[in-house]
Amino acid sequence: MDLFEKVSEDIKNAMKAKDKVALETLRNVKKFFLEAKTAPGANDTLTDADALKIIQKLVKQGKDSASIYTQQNRADLAEGELAQVKVLETYLPKQMTAEELETELKAIIAQVGAAGPQDMGKVMGAASKALAGKAEGRAISEAVKRLLNN
Repeated sequence: MDLFEKVSEDIKNAMKAKDKVALETLRNVKKFFLEAKTAPGANDTLTDADALKIIQKLVKQGKDSASIYTQQNRADLAEGELAQVKVLETYLPKQMTAEELETELKAIIAQVGAAGPQDMGKVMGAASKALAGKAEGRAISEAVKRLLNN
């Protein structure tokens, strides 16, 4: 069962369970999936990799919105965003710990032969592909900067 079908199935389950947060979140995800499927050049297909990118983007947007709401003393709105993020995160692969990320990045740095901060682009390109879905881009970037500056 691909991610698109799983989300569709979970929408039915959320309706039966009367889970409003999950239902609203999953309907939003399905809308983005359908838009991606019907985009020019998509040939009415959506790979799991593309679906994961959409979910990651929605998680990032949700977290950013929640932090803005928190800064503006709107805890009620922040809670709603974080509840949706929690639903979305169940579809993402397990995120790497900081130690696992650092180990992987050291291997990538050695593989591309990076010598210092000037090689950040080379390392980020390889790391982004290798760690897609397993770690946030911001975390990868910060760890790469730290490792290349040492």
